[in-house]
Formats: sequence, structure tokens, C-alpha cells
Amino acid sequence: MAGETGARGLVGKRALVTGGTRGIGAAVVRRLVEAGAQVVASARGGAEGLPDGVGFVAADLRTREGVEALADAVLERLGGVDVLVDNAGGARPFRHAWEITDEAWQEQLDLNYLASVRLDALLTPGMRERRSGAVVHVSSAAVPTSAPPFLHYTAAKAALENYSRGLALELAPFGVRVNAVSPGRTATPGGEATREEWGKLVEAGPGQDVTAPPLGREGRPEDIADAVLFLVSDRSSWLTGRNLTVDGGEFPA
Repeated sequence: MAGETGARGLVGKRALVTGGTRGIGAAVVRRLVEAGAQVVASARGGAEGLPDGVGFVAADLRTREGVEALADAVLERLGGVDVLVDNAGGARPFRHAWEITDEAWQEQLDLNYLASVRLDALLTPGMRERRSGAVVHVSSAAVPTSAPPFLHYTAAKAALENYSRGLALELAPFGVRVNAVSPGRTATPGGEATREEWGKLVEAGPGQDVTAPPLGREGRPEDIADAVLFLVSDRSSWLTGRNLTVDGGEFPA
């Protein structure tokens, strides 16, 4: 799904993608550029490999100060945001439930939940004023399983999904749509590292089903990016407060 599929309504739209330099985030950035949007990506690391014309802001979203600095930089560069993709997140370090420290819980909540809450609070007021905008929160298809050994991650993402539905109701009267995307197993460097670490930790525990999803392959970053593009485009103009699971049929609906 690229610009010619009807998402040309993004021409001239201003977009921010957090975690936008690798994996799913980088694929989302490419799709938005193809659809005509003016895009800024953020990440903790460098900006290597971004398409021509894409802006970059280094940001650590685990702190309120980092989120505020990102919002200030983006508003200064773009003057406002029409599309916000809250993609930054991470599942590690893996721990059994009884080994998760308060610090690990807080880090997961800060990165996978509160970063989106804080950034939305700073960037959606402009959408409300313009009575137009689209927000997408990237969650995880693993949330319904509450799968160990990353309970702190799935719990934070579950909070994100609940918040996403509530924010959608709050912003709907202002013409601002809020949806979520929940990726399943996706072939990214981060995903591979996650599965390797997970495998080592559960070796001594119950066996894990590692067969392919029903559609016969892992997801590609572009599979998730296509879903995000749909949710921020005019093709989903009557869709808000929903969570689109993109997992090849692996997890229960």
C-alpha cells in the first residue's frame, strides 16, 4: 500500500513517528513519505537510513523531559502535527514475574505507556484546534496472552490499549481519530533479539509453540506499516477507538 492506493490525502500532512529509524517505525516512515506526508522521525540512536527529506530528532522518551524536548522540537520544525504514530517501545529485559524489579516495571511503563500519554497531551491540542488529526498507538498482539517472561511489557501495552480507546472518545467530537495497531511476530532486528532472549529464558520452563502463524510466515515491517497508513489516511475516516491486530492469524481475536 503506497501513495497510489488512495492515501494521497496525506500530501502536505505533517507527521511524527517515534522509534522511526528501525524496523516497524522505519517502514512507517517510508510509507508516510510515499503517501506525500512531511515526516519527522525520532529515536534514541542515530538517523542513518532515513529517506531524503525526513527530519530527525534524537529523543529518549523514557522521561517526561525527553518527551517535552521532542514535542518542542517538532512543533518548532513543523508548526504542528496532523499525524502522530506512537511507535517507540521495547520488551527487554525479560524476567520471570517474581524477578521483575520496581525499576523494571517503571521503565516499561515509562517507555511503552507513559511516553505516548505524555506526547499525545502535548501534540493533540493543535489537532483539536484544527478539528482534524490521526493518532496511532503501536501495541502488541501478545497482550491478550499476558505471556511470560515479559509480563511488565504486556501489562504496559494493555494500559496503552485501554488509554487509546478512552482518548479516542475524548477527541472524537473534535474530529481527531485515535486507533491502535497490534503487531504479531515481525521480522525486525529487535524482534529477532527478543525471540532469542525469550527462548533462552524459557528453556527450563514449559515448551513454547514456535510454529509459523496460520498464514505461513512472520510479518514484515511493511505489513504493519500498511495498517498504520490505512488508519491515518482518509480511507479510515469513520474508524476510531479500534485496535487492528496484524499477526498472520496467530493470536486469538
